[in-house]
Amino acid sequence: MDDEQRRQDDWAKDRKNRLPTFTEVLSRRTRPPVDLFMFYLFLQREGAEDILDFWLDVQQHENLCRAYFKDVRKSGRTIREDWPEYWDYARRRGEMFPDQDKHNLAALGDEKAARSPSPRLTSVSPGQTAVGTTEPPRSTTPFSLSGRTPTLFKRASRAPTVIPRSQAINRQDLIASAERIYYRYLSPAGTAPGSNESHEIYLPPALRIHSFPLSSTHEPRSQTEISLMAQIPDMFHAQKEYCYRAMEQDAFPRFLRAKAFGNLTPVSALVRLIAGLVILWIGLAAGFSLIFLDVQPKSKRFFLFIPYTLACLFLISHQYELDPILVFLGQSESTPFRTLHIRESYVKKLLIGRAIWVSVLVAACTVALTMIFWAVPGHRL
Repeated sequence: MDDEQRRQDDWAKDRKNRLPTFTEVLSRRTRPPVDLFMFYLFLQREGAEDILDFWLDVQQHENLCRAYFKDVRKSGRTIREDWPEYWDYARRRGEMFPDQDKHNLAALGDEKAARSPSPRLTSVSPGQTAVGTTEPPRSTTPFSLSGRTPTLFKRASRAPTVIPRSQAINRQDLIASAERIYYRYLSPAGTAPGSNESHEIYLPPALRIHSFPLSSTHEPRSQTEISLMAQIPDMFHAQKEYCYRAMEQDAFPRFLRAKAFGNLTPVSALVRLIAGLVILWIGLAAGFSLIFLDVQPKSKRFFLFIPYTLACLFLISHQYELDPILVFLGQSESTPFRTLHIRESYVKKLLIGRAIWVSVLVAACTVALTMIFWAVPGHRL
């Protein structure tokens, strides 16, 4: 535990004067409010969390393959002896797991695994990645909400595909892992067996896989199935890389803008807008009443600063999606009206700077409104 904390501190020092990269977030090297958990919640609000689930599941599938190769090495056998079809496939194609006997792939760190070089597209069988003429319409971008409506309280974050290691991993475990990923995210129905939820993700036509010819219930028998089995370790790597780039170029910049330069969720900001408008109306009504009733002494009008301060605070907080009070308390919202502590030092520095600016704007607007209503002479109607 101390070693993990020490590594986190070292990584935090490297980001002392910069924002984290997407690779660092996926590698769980960042702290709130720009960590992987907050990124998942951000995608969940947009109804696009399945693309991150897919990336995590494929990452887990690849880790499972690494563990299988590690078990083979521990048994004293080489990959060439244990799985000659894969050895020949990897040697010819230069895929994700080349030269297993010279490199302990299980020792690879998250940083290397987070973005390995993209291999050539590997389809399940020749012609099966071609666009079907009878295929139903799909989304046109990875973050399209086609047929999906983001909700405030959706299912909880789902853990990646995990196969318990009560015994050595075998090839059927690899097939079962790949099969679950296919039926959950890539099949046209977009549903896993026994589930009614749709989790199909968008992929460009060249990367779509329309069928999964292997089965986890029995071992491959025909020569075709044995050949296809060799593609299992990196079957989804090209799709994973596409999802990585889509998240890095589309969702991640918006996530940083939302969490590194603000600390409110959209729902919380909307509530502040409504509350600010209501309180401003009350303050203006009270101010005009004091003027047209010519209430004396005139100094009573200074109490208008209370509704004006609250109204300006809520309205400007909505505009900047930042609550300065929460920032000064070191808090950032994770879900509406639920906060967590800001632990990323550079993000905290940015938020404090913006909070000071918002506070100055609130003070200036409050003083301006209060002085205007104080300076206007009273006139009883």
